[in-house]
Amino acid sequence: MFTGIVQGMGRVVSAQPTAGVVRLVVEVPSTDNLTPGASIAINGVCLTAVSWQGRQVDFDVIAESMRVTNLGDLQPGDAVNVERAARFGDEIGGHLLSGHIHGTARLAAVEPQGDNLALTFDTPAELKHYLLPKGYAALNGCSLTLGPVVGDQFQVFLIPETRNVTVFGDIQPGVRVNLEVDSQTQAVVDTVERVMAARA
Repeated sequence: MFTGIVQGMGRVVSAQPTAGVVRLVVEVPSTDNLTPGASIAINGVCLTAVSWQGRQVDFDVIAESMRVTNLGDLQPGDAVNVERAARFGDEIGGHLLSGHIHGTARLAAVEPQGDNLALTFDTPAELKHYLLPKGYAALNGCSLTLGPVVGDQFQVFLIPETRNVTVFGDIQPGVRVNLEVDSQTQAVVDTVERVMAARA
């Protein structure tokens, strides 16, 4: 379980296919108190720490995860958002996340607005009904409140602190980001749709 409060950025060291999986090596901000099998969110994707040396952590990523997330787009040297799993007693500053990505959204436009930064994303058609104005979503593992949701696009607004500690500081149009919709919103929407369908 994660909160969507990104703790810092890491760097991709390598991504090598081996025995049906991809061995992804990421240099993370810290490995303090890390234990074998611990969960770490890399760009919002829940991954299991297999081994590590210094701050370089090895993860085994199945092909399906590489396909449906932006992990398959990563190259050595790329920055990634990193969050360690939440612990009982931690402050939940964002919203509860599973680290199970629903899809990806492509960045359509970047617009500075004073100290804020407006990011406009193209909405994946299959996830459109879960994205509501003032609702929540996680983008590359970062818990964000949604702004306008118009047609096939939605916006989020980033304060300077978010841009400083996440990969969104220098993101460019065309980049795909991992999208995890809010689980409570998903449950409500799916339930209402089932009830309406049963009554029709």
